[in-house]
Amino acid sequence: MSDAEIRPLRPDDDVDAQIDLGERAFGAMPAAARDDVRAAIAGHVRDGRYLGAFDGGGAVASALYHDMRQWWHGRPVPMAGVASVKVAPECRGRGLGRRLMTELLDQIAERGYPVSALYPATMAIYRSLGWEVAGSRYKITVPSRELRSLTEPDPAAGGSPGDPGSPGGLAAAVRAVGIRRATPADAAEVIDVLGKAHESARHSGPLTRDPGTMRRWLEDRDRYCYLAPDGFLACWWNGPDEMHAERIVAASAVTYRALWSVLAGQSSTASVIRAKVAPDDPLRWLTREGDVRADHQWMWMLRVVDAPAAIAARGFPSSVSLSVPLVVADAARPSNSGRWRLEVAGGKGALAPDGDGAGGRPLTRSDGAGGRPLTLGARGLAALYGGVPLATLRHAGLGAGGSPETDAALDAAFPGPAFTLDEF
Repeated sequence: MSDAEIRPLRPDDDVDAQIDLGERAFGAMPAAARDDVRAAIAGHVRDGRYLGAFDGGGAVASALYHDMRQWWHGRPVPMAGVASVKVAPECRGRGLGRRLMTELLDQIAERGYPVSALYPATMAIYRSLGWEVAGSRYKITVPSRELRSLTEPDPAAGGSPGDPGSPGGLAAAVRAVGIRRATPADAAEVIDVLGKAHESARHSGPLTRDPGTMRRWLEDRDRYCYLAPDGFLACWWNGPDEMHAERIVAASAVTYRALWSVLAGQSSTASVIRAKVAPDDPLRWLTREGDVRADHQWMWMLRVVDAPAAIAARGFPSSVSLSVPLVVADAARPSNSGRWRLEVAGGKGALAPDGDGAGGRPLTRSDGAGGRPLTLGARGLAALYGGVPLATLRHAGLGAGGSPETDAALDAAFPGPAFTLDEF
């Protein structure tokens, strides 16, 4: 549909036409949810983050992106979270989705986002524009009885039987760390606490949002939220005997155990707890019988929109020091293409033009050592940024050139796995 008009939605556009388009693309939504969806659409339209495609005046496709911060090795990077990409069923297969996503990527770049992420319903179109699988969202299931008495800290590590995890210690820990119910007025503090927890753990992938979005999230009466000075728990009931923990994050061991004790207190009613966690979440080392089951893994895709800005914004292991030539080929974002030198030292990184062939100019010379530098397309660069090992990229055909030494150095600089706790 080369003649379809693609433009930002305006306040006078028909919001219900967008709801209808979404229902035809993804299925009907409960009638009670429509007012919330209308309000959310209005917010995206007001901020200019909602693109629509129109044919003959009617809405035939649309997509939006959220303004987010994504944590990469403990540092926040501005991120455009692409969502609600939909094409009317009768208009599919005509290139409209690709046109829409190309326009959206251009707008994301113009707004200065270094990276973008999305959860794909299908991957082909996103891969064709440079997004690639970079991480997953993980969910576990644990019987609530397992949480009643966690393992005691190892005395060799300075623990004692009175610490959280010993019988009777968990309830005391809740009081000691100052856990309280969180309210919408706590939105800024919740964001700060989450950020400090992700920073201290050097997490890669989790998201934080703006105070307004967090406030609306905390207003949901079906979500129960608990805040400590260095930790946060958000959970909700799924039926009468199952509780879901959307977020359980803490910067200290004592708060982490205490937050799980809040969930343990539901064991008289909830038989199981399902939780979104990091792949190396400490709970597996705290349950006495180890009855923690991996329940679900949902892959997400990353796009490096502005390569130098993305490298400069993220964190790196402080122990890593490297200087590696890279060649990037990015047809959709030509400014990323060419020859670069990646420098990492002191926990920070920089991507600078390396002679000819940087910043969109053709490469005219080989590696200074006489070999071929590591060459990545947009997809390979995104996966590397997300912590996918070089061996995996090579086997997948997403990287070529370089050497075993540079592979080892880059694997150390971009450790994985990346994960998210959010849906968007």
